[in-house]
Amino acid sequence: QVQLVESGGGLVQAGGSLRLSCAASGRAFSQQSMAWFRQAPDKEREFVGAITSSGGRTSYVDSVKGRFTISRDNAKNTVYLQMNSLKSEDTAVYYCAANPLPFSINRNSANYDYWGQGTQVTVSS
Repeated sequence: QVQLVESGGGLVQAGGSLRLSCAASGRAFSQQSMAWFRQAPDKEREFVGAITSSGGRTSYVDSVKGRFTISRDNAKNTVYLQMNSLKSEDTAVYYCAANPLPFSINRNSANYDYWGQGTQVTVSS
Protein backbone atom coordinates (compact mmCIF):
# COMPACT_ATOMS: atom_id res chain seq x y z
CA GLN A 1 0.00 0.00 0.00
CA VAL A 2 1.19 3.50 -0.86
CA GLN A 3 -0.16 6.76 0.44
CA LEU A 4 0.40 9.92 -1.60
CA VAL A 5 -0.22 13.47 -0.40
CA GLU A 6 0.10 16.43 -2.76
CA SER A 7 0.75 20.00 -1.68
CA GLY A 8 1.80 23.30 -3.15
CA GLY A 9 -1.20 24.21 -5.23
CA GLY A 10 -2.78 27.64 -5.19
CA LEU A 11 -3.70 30.72 -7.16
CA VAL A 12 -1.07 32.30 -9.38
CA GLN A 13 -1.06 34.86 -12.15
CA ALA A 14 -0.31 33.87 -15.70
CA GLY A 15 3.44 33.76 -16.24
CA GLY A 16 4.08 32.81 -12.65
CA SER A 17 5.47 29.65 -11.09
CA LEU A 18 4.43 27.01 -8.59
CA ARG A 19 6.12 23.90 -7.25
CA LEU A 20 3.96 20.96 -6.36
CA SER A 21 5.15 18.26 -3.98
CA CYS A 22 3.93 14.73 -3.53
CA ALA A 23 4.99 12.98 -0.34
CA ALA A 24 4.82 9.19 -0.34
CA SER A 25 4.65 6.68 2.46
CA GLY A 26 4.27 2.93 2.57
CA ARG A 27 5.75 0.69 -0.11
CA ALA A 28 9.31 1.48 -1.21
CA PHE A 29 9.10 4.79 -3.00
CA SER A 30 12.45 4.42 -4.69
CA GLN A 31 11.27 1.33 -6.57
CA GLN A 32 8.34 3.01 -8.24
CA SER A 33 7.97 5.29 -11.20
CA MET A 34 5.84 8.34 -10.56
CA ALA A 35 3.67 10.62 -12.64
CA TRP A 36 1.62 13.76 -12.50
CA PHE A 37 -1.82 14.01 -14.06
CA ARG A 38 -4.29 16.85 -14.11
CA GLN A 39 -8.01 17.25 -14.56
CA ALA A 40 -9.72 20.47 -15.52
CA PRO A 41 -13.47 21.01 -15.02
CA ASP A 42 -15.54 19.03 -17.51
CA LYS A 43 -12.43 17.42 -19.01
CA GLU A 44 -10.86 13.99 -18.77
CA ARG A 45 -7.82 13.37 -16.63
CA GLU A 46 -4.69 14.21 -18.61
CA PHE A 47 -1.12 12.95 -18.36
CA VAL A 48 1.33 15.74 -17.51
CA GLY A 49 4.63 13.96 -17.01
CA ALA A 50 6.38 10.98 -15.50
CA ILE A 51 9.72 10.02 -13.99
CA THR A 52 11.39 6.64 -13.54
CA SER A 53 12.30 5.29 -10.13
CA SER A 54 15.89 6.53 -10.24
CA GLY A 55 14.95 9.85 -11.79
CA GLY A 56 17.08 9.08 -14.81
CA ARG A 57 14.33 9.47 -17.37
CA THR A 58 11.37 11.81 -17.69
CA SER A 59 8.64 12.42 -20.22
CA TYR A 60 6.09 15.22 -20.65
CA VAL A 61 2.98 16.01 -22.58
CA ASP A 62 3.78 18.42 -25.40
CA SER A 63 1.77 21.28 -23.90
CA VAL A 64 4.08 21.55 -20.87
CA LYS A 65 7.46 20.73 -22.40
CA GLY A 66 9.99 23.43 -21.62
CA ARG A 67 7.80 24.85 -18.84
CA PHE A 68 7.32 21.98 -16.35
CA THR A 69 9.99 19.82 -14.74
CA ILE A 70 9.50 16.64 -12.75
CA SER A 71 12.10 15.62 -10.20
CA ARG A 72 12.28 13.35 -7.20
CA ASP A 73 14.20 12.97 -3.98
CA ASN A 74 14.16 9.32 -2.98
CA ALA A 75 15.75 10.11 0.38
CA LYS A 76 12.72 12.27 1.18
CA ASN A 77 10.15 10.02 -0.53
CA THR A 78 8.97 13.01 -2.50
CA VAL A 79 8.34 13.84 -6.14
CA TYR A 80 8.07 17.40 -7.39
CA LEU A 81 6.50 19.23 -10.29
CA GLN A 82 8.07 22.61 -10.97
CA MET A 83 5.72 24.66 -13.12
CA ASN A 84 6.97 27.82 -14.78
CA SER A 85 5.41 30.24 -17.27
CA LEU A 86 1.98 29.14 -16.18
CA LYS A 87 -0.97 29.70 -18.48
CA SER A 88 -4.70 29.85 -17.79
CA GLU A 89 -5.10 26.50 -19.54
CA ASP A 90 -2.93 24.90 -16.84
CA THR A 91 -5.75 25.43 -14.36
CA ALA A 92 -6.74 22.02 -13.03
CA VAL A 93 -6.58 19.68 -10.09
CA TYR A 94 -3.16 18.04 -10.16
CA TYR A 95 -2.68 14.47 -8.99
CA CYS A 96 0.43 12.42 -8.40
CA ALA A 97 0.35 8.71 -9.06
CA ALA A 98 2.60 5.71 -8.42
CA ASN A 99 3.41 2.85 -10.78
CA PRO A 100 5.09 -0.25 -9.28
CA LEU A 101 7.18 -0.72 -12.43
CA PRO A 102 10.41 1.19 -11.75
CA PHE A 103 11.42 1.86 -15.35
CA SER A 104 7.98 2.68 -16.73
CA ILE A 105 7.10 5.93 -18.42
CA ASN A 106 3.41 5.39 -18.99
CA ARG A 107 0.84 7.95 -20.06
CA ASN A 108 -2.18 5.76 -19.34
CA SER A 109 -3.72 6.46 -15.96
CA ALA A 110 -4.97 2.87 -15.74
CA ASN A 111 -1.40 1.71 -15.19
CA TYR A 112 -1.02 3.62 -11.94
CA ASP A 113 -2.06 1.84 -8.79
CA TYR A 114 -1.97 4.63 -6.24
CA TRP A 115 -3.20 8.21 -6.36
CA GLY A 116 -3.10 11.25 -4.16
CA GLN A 117 -6.14 13.34 -3.32
CA GLY A 118 -5.16 16.15 -5.68
CA THR A 119 -4.20 19.79 -5.28
CA GLN A 120 -5.88 22.69 -7.06
CA VAL A 121 -3.87 24.95 -9.33
CA THR A 122 -5.62 28.07 -10.59
CA VAL A 123 -3.91 30.40 -13.04
CA SER A 124 -5.52 33.79 -13.49
CA SER A 125 -5.10 35.65 -16.75
